[in-house]
Amino acid sequence: MSHASTAVRPLSVSDPRHAEATDFFHYEAELLDDLEERTWLRELVSRDIVYRVPVRETVERARGRGFAESSFHLDETYGSLDSRVTRGETRYAWAEDPPSRILHFVTNIRVRPSDDEDLLDARSNILIFRTRQDQTSAKLLSGERHDVLRREDGRWRLLRRVVLLDLTVIGTHNFSLFF
Repeated sequence: MSHASTAVRPLSVSDPRHAEATDFFHYEAELLDDLEERTWLRELVSRDIVYRVPVRETVERARGRGFAESSFHLDETYGSLDSRVTRGETRYAWAEDPPSRILHFVTNIRVRPSDDEDLLDARSNILIFRTRQDQTSAKLLSGERHDVLRREDGRWRLLRRVVLLDLTVIGTHNFSLFF
């Protein structure tokens, strides 16, 4: 499933579909920031989810944007996301106990219609601010999310997410967060 071409102008912010997508992303960020990962998965994620974070390489302009097509930091399905959420709910999630303090800043939301009225293509910029335990300096992760939302039973759900990180080397303690 490919995203709408950037040659297609994004919907106006006054379009109800743009407002629905923006509300979706703001609620999603709130759930993730509040560590309500089970609610996020149950209410906002499609059972058909494709959730990927491709590896980024530094390449010359002629070779494209520098994202690997078959190598990923994360390549998740609903089942693997559910396993990650379930692990975080146990007392064996040592890497995240106590949990990191995370804030998701979602900006520059651009929504494009799809040929299918039950799908929306959305791109947004993401900045994740993360601190752990008594660290004095925060870790920042930034990038662009390419999402497809699908209307399922009258509600929007995340069908596809590809996160294009700005970093080639990820200097964070672990990767147990959600974008």
